[in-house]
Amino acid sequence: MTSDDAIRLSSVSRRYGAGEGTVTALDDVSLALRRGSFTAVMGPSGSGKSTLLQCAAGLDRPTSGSVVVGGTELTGLSQRRLTLLRRERVGFVFQAFNLLPSLTAAQNVALPLRLAGRRPPRGRVREALRQVGLADRARHRPAELSGGQQQRVALARALITRPQVLFADEPTGALDSRTGREVLTLLRAMADGEGRTVVMVTHDPVAASYADRVLFLVDGRVHDELTGSGPDGIATRMTRLEAAPC
Repeated sequence: MTSDDAIRLSSVSRRYGAGEGTVTALDDVSLALRRGSFTAVMGPSGSGKSTLLQCAAGLDRPTSGSVVVGGTELTGLSQRRLTLLRRERVGFVFQAFNLLPSLTAAQNVALPLRLAGRRPPRGRVREALRQVGLADRARHRPAELSGGQQQRVALARALITRPQVLFADEPTGALDSRTGREVLTLLRAMADGEGRTVVMVTHDPVAASYADRVLFLVDGRVHDELTGSGPDGIATRMTRLEAAPC
């Protein structure tokens, strides 16, 4: 692993079940993601996209192989040390916003620090909301916010711990095109302006076009990749993958 690598997977496989019922979700995947990069992961349904994200983020343990995040090997960590690493170095954004309805935007953003037993500085919560353009919505509860605003609160919550790596699983899947673009622009800015590493699972070629690099998974393996491609080129490559015989 070089000093420029934020994440490195080496021969990672993830299997579920046993015997004839074994399902291989990831099959000997090796890849490196450099610091400050924005990578999109695409592929047909069941190709292993979310499993790849979960293994890379330490949410799931691979059956075999090695995962290194920020120079730390995850495979042998205890559950407690793995939880601490995720709290300190990793942020998560999902399609479901997962906001607590009884809490204000500011309280939702502060939640990761409170769960870690730390008192969140008021200025830090305000700054996280300002980063996502919601400084004036701090006291609003989720029901008083649009879908795009709720996703931006979820993004601010992911940023409050100042993570080195931000993982996003279909972050624009529940949004209309305009608000989706707003969230993608914010993710792009996290990589360009702040040097964070962003890894996003998506099915949308437009969303993927915001990334530096698009990885295509098929049957649990990295089948192909594109760099610097627009939505049409990404869509064409996906169509070919989906049409290819198994």
